[in-house]
Amino acid sequence: MYSNDPKTPRRVLCYFSDPKVQSQVGYIQFPQRFHGINKNDIYSCEFKRLFVINATGMNGLQGPNYVGTGCFFNRRAFFGGPSTFVSPELPELSPFNFVDKPIQSSEVQNLAHQVAGCNFENRSQWGFKVGVRYGSLVEDFFTGYRLQSEGWKSIFCNPERAAFYGNAPISLVDVLNQNKRWVVGVLEVSFSKYCPLTFGSRFMGPLMGLAYAHCSFWPILSIPIAVYAFLPQLALLNGLTIFPKVSEPWFVLYLFLFLGAYGQDLLDFIVGGGTFQKWWNDQRMWLIRSLSCCLLGSIEYVMKCLGISAYGFDVTSKVIDEEQSKRYEQGIFEFGVHSPLFVPLIMAAITNFTAFIMMIMVILRGESDFEELLIQFLITTFAVVNCLPVYEAMIFRSNEKGIPKKTTLLSTFLAFALFVIAFV
Repeated sequence: MYSNDPKTPRRVLCYFSDPKVQSQVGYIQFPQRFHGINKNDIYSCEFKRLFVINATGMNGLQGPNYVGTGCFFNRRAFFGGPSTFVSPELPELSPFNFVDKPIQSSEVQNLAHQVAGCNFENRSQWGFKVGVRYGSLVEDFFTGYRLQSEGWKSIFCNPERAAFYGNAPISLVDVLNQNKRWVVGVLEVSFSKYCPLTFGSRFMGPLMGLAYAHCSFWPILSIPIAVYAFLPQLALLNGLTIFPKVSEPWFVLYLFLFLGAYGQDLLDFIVGGGTFQKWWNDQRMWLIRSLSCCLLGSIEYVMKCLGISAYGFDVTSKVIDEEQSKRYEQGIFEFGVHSPLFVPLIMAAITNFTAFIMMIMVILRGESDFEELLIQFLITTFAVVNCLPVYEAMIFRSNEKGIPKKTTLLSTFLAFALFVIAFV
């Protein structure tokens, strides 16, 4: 990230100098914005919902969560709540300490080397009661959450001119790897003693607790989305009906829930400054993330809890080459490498396409009551339309940064095995 507006510190000082709120404000959060994102944001890297829409709503309560950058902190917030103070091990680190020596002085330099050392926080309160909080791969989310639980408030500042700009990944595998790290991190918070539904609601109130729970439990959406990606389609292939007929009253409920949910989501996105095409890509990436990084990240977290495996911190690659940048500007999905993250997604694409073709054949032959299978057919069609970039990468670009043949063959084999199991 880099500064884009020299007036930003002045805005921050206006908040921190306001006598009405200065004793309660822990940090001022600006939304993350990115340069170089293509016209329709095919990977939904703006994260408009996370950085703008949700933050605006939380600003009406106790303030937005900390999102890792574009933030100014009150140093006092790192040393306990507004009414409590945790003294650091070194008095020189206290927020009330006045430094009257130049930064080049030996005393300041020696202290800086000591604090920057790898062992400084050992046997200290740093990371638990003082400073940035440890215990999660998403230390930004966890730190802001803990600060607000201690009683600090935050302020969302979203000026028309971006305060900061940064880079975003422009290949799908980098986007999904970054999100998988977030998935593991928020699950570490969700299933700890700091669970927002209990700990958060207790110290911040039920509304803020639910707001943080909405952020921390979002990976579990992979379960219902995986069910909708496979179950109706497999039932369709078996000629089974699992939804109401068009003539039944329950059909209206299903239609209302689908149109209502997507309609509200579209309205929020447009009001937040988005476009219809960006919204379409955003909801498509929501489905893609749910079937890839959310699903595998949740499995990885469970395996870590069971002691079967461990996970590390993968730095998101944002290195750009000319050809990759050109494809990104053209709105072409960049797969390029074999990754387990793509396997569930391709399996879902194959399953839905097979069910779609079979349903077309059933309709043309008049072999079944179309009214009975309409909802399943609509779900399958919706999934096929969302998977168009996947089909294009599988068929036409297997050797040009599309989906590698190895990944396609593995996914096809697993999808076929799923068909066999479903038909048994």
